[in-house]
Amino acid sequence: MKTTRRAAPPKESRRSEVWRHAAPSRTPPPRRQAAAVSNAEIADMFNTLADLLDVEGANPFRVRAYRNAARTIAGLPQSVADMLAEGGDLSELPGIGKDLAGKIAEIVRTGRLGLLEETKARTPGSLIELLSLPSLGPRRVEALHNSLGISSVAELAAALEAGRLDGLRGFGPKLRERLRQEVARHKGSERRFKLATAEQIAAPLLSYLRDLPGVRHAIIAGSYRRRKETVGDIDIIVTGDRRAKITDRFTAYEGVEEIIAHGPTRASVRLRSGLQADLRFLPEASFGAGLLYFTGSKAHNIALRRIALERGLKINEYGVFRGDRRIAGRSEPEIYALLDLPYIEPELREDRGEIEAGHAQALPNLVRLDQIRGDLHVHTLASDGRLSIAEMAEAARRRGYAYLAISDHTHSLTVARGLDARRLAAQMDEIDRINDRQPGITLLKSAEVDILEDGSLDLPDEVLRRLDLTVCSIHSGFHLSREKQTTRILRAMDNPCFTILGHPTGRLIGLREPYALDLERILRAALERGCVLEVNAQPDRLDLDDGACRLAKEIGVKLAISTDAHDAGQLDLMRFGVDQARRGWVEAADVLNTRDLPSLRALLRRT
Repeated sequence: MKTTRRAAPPKESRRSEVWRHAAPSRTPPPRRQAAAVSNAEIADMFNTLADLLDVEGANPFRVRAYRNAARTIAGLPQSVADMLAEGGDLSELPGIGKDLAGKIAEIVRTGRLGLLEETKARTPGSLIELLSLPSLGPRRVEALHNSLGISSVAELAAALEAGRLDGLRGFGPKLRERLRQEVARHKGSERRFKLATAEQIAAPLLSYLRDLPGVRHAIIAGSYRRRKETVGDIDIIVTGDRRAKITDRFTAYEGVEEIIAHGPTRASVRLRSGLQADLRFLPEASFGAGLLYFTGSKAHNIALRRIALERGLKINEYGVFRGDRRIAGRSEPEIYALLDLPYIEPELREDRGEIEAGHAQALPNLVRLDQIRGDLHVHTLASDGRLSIAEMAEAARRRGYAYLAISDHTHSLTVARGLDARRLAAQMDEIDRINDRQPGITLLKSAEVDILEDGSLDLPDEVLRRLDLTVCSIHSGFHLSREKQTTRILRAMDNPCFTILGHPTGRLIGLREPYALDLERILRAALERGCVLEVNAQPDRLDLDDGACRLAKEIGVKLAISTDAHDAGQLDLMRFGVDQARRGWVEAADVLNTRDLPSLRALLRRT
C-alpha cells in the first residue's frame, strides 16, 4: 500500500544570530478540529522549546517558565484539551499565565506551536538530536557547537574518536566516556516512549475507536498491555461488525500524521507524536487468540507454541487448531486451559519462568492497585511540591487512602528548598494539628533525607527520631565507583533512623543511567537491617525496575510503592508503580503500604 503523507507548505523562516546555517521552515497545514493532543505532547513541545531557547542563550526566566509549564501540564490528572472543551481557564493553573495558556490553546486547536516551529527553523535539525543524549544539556550543546562546530551525533562521534574533545573545558575524561557510550546506544536504538506518555497518546485513540457503532472489543496489546516501562509502538485488536469499516475510521483519526498501510482488516499509521499504531480487525472467534498473540512477548508465545506442538496443536493469531479445525480462540483463558496452564497475567509474559510456575500451580497472586492503603513519599510547598500539607491530605483522603507520609526534601538539596532541622520540626507540629482536625486520614511524619557521600544522613538523629519514617535518597555524587556508592548506602542503612531507600538506583529513563551499584548486596543488607526499598512510580524513574523488584521479592525484602508526588494529580501515578511491581512478580504481602495503619506502624519499627 502506498504511503500517504500530509503535505506541508513552506513558511517564511527567521534567522538567529546564534546559528550560521538555518534549515528551511516547514509548517504543517491547518487541520480540522484537532483531536487527542495529549498532555505529554504539550509538555514535550514546551520542553523542546525550552531546550532550544536555552541553547540560543535566551532569557533564563523565559526558559524556566516553559520548563515549569511542561512540568505542570505533564502532572495534570485531566487532559488540558478536555479542560478547554469544558470552558476551563488554563491561566489559573500553577505557573500558567495568559500567554502560556494561549500557547496551550494553540496546540490543542492546531496540533502545533508556532513559536516552536519558528525556533526549530533557525536551529540545525541535528542539534535537536544532540539534545537527546542524556549527558548533553543546552549549555554543553552550545559549547560543542561554538567551540568545535559540532552539530550532530555523527559529528560528535567523529570528534570523540579523533580526540577533539580532550582539551575542551568542561568535557573531562568521565564525561567523554559517558558520551561515547551514549552515542553508541543512540546509533542502535529505536525510538521508545515512556509508558505514561504512550498511555496519554493511546487512550484517546482507543476511545475514538470504541465510539464507533459496531465495535465490540477494542484493546491495546503488545508491550503496552504487558506494562513495560517503555513502548516502541501500539498494537490494537478490534472485533465487531465488518460493515463498520473500522480501519477507515482508524486512518481518519485526526491525530494521524502518516498512513503507512490501509486495508480492510489491518492498518498502520504514524501519529503526530511519532508513535506508530497498528490495528488488526479479527473475527470474534479469534479475539482471544489475537490478543494473546499480539500481547506477546515473542519468547512467551514461542514457549506456548512449543507446548501446543507437543499436543499435536497449532497456535496462531486466529486460534488453536487441531489439523484444520479451530478448537479454541475466543478467549485467552480457554487457550491457556487447553495447554494445561492457568491464566497468566500479561505483566508476567516474558518467558522468565511463568510457564514453569503455571504448570506447578505456583504463579504469584500479583499486587493490585486497589490493595494500596496509602502513599509513603509525597512533597508539599515546604520544599518543591505545589500544594500545602492540608491540600495533599485531602487529595489522598478522596482517593480512599488511610494514611499519607509527608516526605519533603532536607536542606542539602538546596535547589528544592529542603528543610533544615528547625523547619522540619515546625512541619511536624503542623502535621499534628492537621491530624487533630482532619478525620478520615492519618498524616505520617517523614522526610526525604539526603544520603551524603560519606554515608551519613542529612539531619541529626535527634531530629530524625521524631519522624514516623524516613525516605533516604541520593541526589548527588552519581558517578562514584560501584564499591564507593554501595558502601555509601550500606553506611546509611546502618543508621537506625533509616527506613526506606528512595529511588534506589537513581536512574531517569532515557536521560540518566543507574549509578554503579551492587544491588544484591544492598538488598541482603536491607533484609538484615529491616530496611525497605522503594518502587518509585514517577514515569521518568520507575525505580526499582522489574528485574530488581523480583530480586527483592526472592531475597525477602519489603518494598514501598510510592508516587514521589509533587501535587494532587501525581497521586494517580501509583498505578505505574504497581505495574512495575507486578512485572517483578510482587504480591501484596511484599509491599509495605498494602497494610492497614497499625500493621504499617509495627513494620516501620526496626528491630
